[in-house]
Amino acid sequence: MTDERARALRKDLTRHEARLWLRLRTLRPQGIHIRRQVPMNGYILDFACLRAKLAIEVDGEHHGIGRQQAHDVLRDAALARAGLRVLRFWNHEIDANIDGVVETIIAAAEQGLKARRSSDLR
Repeated sequence: MTDERARALRKDLTRHEARLWLRLRTLRPQGIHIRRQVPMNGYILDFACLRAKLAIEVDGEHHGIGRQQAHDVLRDAALARAGLRVLRFWNHEIDANIDGVVETIIAAAEQGLKARRSSDLR
């Protein structure tokens, strides 16, 4: 079910997800392979760089209130226990400063890749 849902979501990105995806997919030549709508541990991540152990979430207004906010806290904790670093960006951040959002993602991915390389050497 999760794989089917992820497949459907890939075809129906939000405006903000689509805008960010256009930028993230160009990072591959830099060694940063981002996937979209990635099933993991019963959740579907908006974007992920699995080699860097990085999850990237794009949040609309409803994520900041009530049950959704509480769900996001539990979800982020579960993903952290699975070894992922979770970055969350609000839709308005993508609208106002997509360059800054992408720079933050690149820095986090590079940090995760560097940590992976150093652990592989041990």
